[in-house]
Amino acid sequence: MTSEVFRIAGDLEVRRLGFGAMHLPTESGPDRENSLAVARRAVELGVTLIDTAYMYGGGSNEELLAEALYPYPEELLVTTKIGLERRGPAGEWELDGRPEVLRGQVDNALRRLRVERVELLQLHRIDPKTPLADQMGALRELREAGKIGRIGLSEVTVDELREAQEVVEIASVQNRYNLLDREHEPVLAVCEQEGIAFLPWRTVAWGKSGADAEVAAVAAELDATPTQVALAWLLGHSPVMLPIPGTARLAHLEENVAASGLELSAGQRARLDGLAGVA
Repeated sequence: MTSEVFRIAGDLEVRRLGFGAMHLPTESGPDRENSLAVARRAVELGVTLIDTAYMYGGGSNEELLAEALYPYPEELLVTTKIGLERRGPAGEWELDGRPEVLRGQVDNALRRLRVERVELLQLHRIDPKTPLADQMGALRELREAGKIGRIGLSEVTVDELREAQEVVEIASVQNRYNLLDREHEPVLAVCEQEGIAFLPWRTVAWGKSGADAEVAAVAAELDATPTQVALAWLLGHSPVMLPIPGTARLAHLEENVAASGLELSAGQRARLDGLAGVA
């Protein structure tokens, strides 16, 4: 039986199956009302970890979550990401990890989320044009100022994680990872060794898991969906794994959350482990 909870940085307890808010429409109208309902339903179902980012709508996703959930339940963690900025006439997103930019983005996130401190803030991507030590140093200073509780990274290699750790403690890593895509297994291994939370995104291979015959077979054996099998596999694969599947549909949300109660047998897990050549 896998544990349902994890303590990020050793003290911030969340249920391991979270919710990614990226797909929630934020424009006014029926779609926005549905997004508000989905966010509220996630909390009703016991989700205590919700992931957003400045990049998701240029902050509108953060504002949506605040409208839906503020004042936040005491046990709820809303984590956001910074480190990209819109540039040029087309408003294209570009990496920007300059300390002054990061400081401004944190202040704006606090305002949009209606909080005085972001308990977990992640650098959305490392900016190669800015020394990593400067980026991490800025986040460390923001933590010392009380605006950040804990610091995380996204889409990093083992070497980048190690370099960042030389400047500040890293509480989480958010990398692309799922049953059929385990490129970042070495990063997950380091996180597991050191108790760092690993928040996989693209958790169900954009819905492609069901196309795999083995996944479909295990789902049929358990009277579950392929998506649920993929999420259950993630939860059982590592104790530091905190999947954050996203959806804008209530039915899919409920399907995802129910995956936390799905138990794979040792034989089923071995069959799934072999899909990406991982023993």
